[in-house]
Amino acid sequence: MHYVVRRGRGDSLHGVRCPACHAVDTKVVDSRSADEGAAIRRRRQCPECKYRFTTFERMDEVPLVVIKSSDRREPFDRAKIVAGVLAAAKGRPVDVSVVETLAETVEEQMRLRGPEVSSNDVGLAVLEQLGRVDEVVYLRFASVYKDFVAAADFRRELTLLEKLSTPVEID
Repeated sequence: MHYVVRRGRGDSLHGVRCPACHAVDTKVVDSRSADEGAAIRRRRQCPECKYRFTTFERMDEVPLVVIKSSDRREPFDRAKIVAGVLAAAKGRPVDVSVVETLAETVEEQMRLRGPEVSSNDVGLAVLEQLGRVDEVVYLRFASVYKDFVAAADFRRELTLLEKLSTPVEID
């Protein structure tokens, strides 16, 4: 038999009960990686009745929440980043796999900041990544994200983009 043991923050695996006799503190006989490193497979034995069984230990991922400018909270959705960047990249030579990697990178950056991030932080992280991918897509995305209303907004953003992409000389 196989059992899944989920670990939350501060949870301990001491006290895994034997499914046969319900004794506490079963003994781990063997541990190995499973599901391409996403889980740990543990072979256990009950010291009371000698019953052997397998558990799979998986980490529960803490949900990432985006705080919108209206103070509304919603779950982070990587697909929204992909859709927004693909819309900005329409007609440009940007591969979908690059956009998906960009969205994954942004999500990883946001997870490092904590369980709640602002939509502004997400947008700025997308722009930072887009500056390395395609300048036109960057400007298109920025024009929607920053709500450009005049040509001067494009000039200002282009100047900012040029500063970001210009290598700094060190004497």
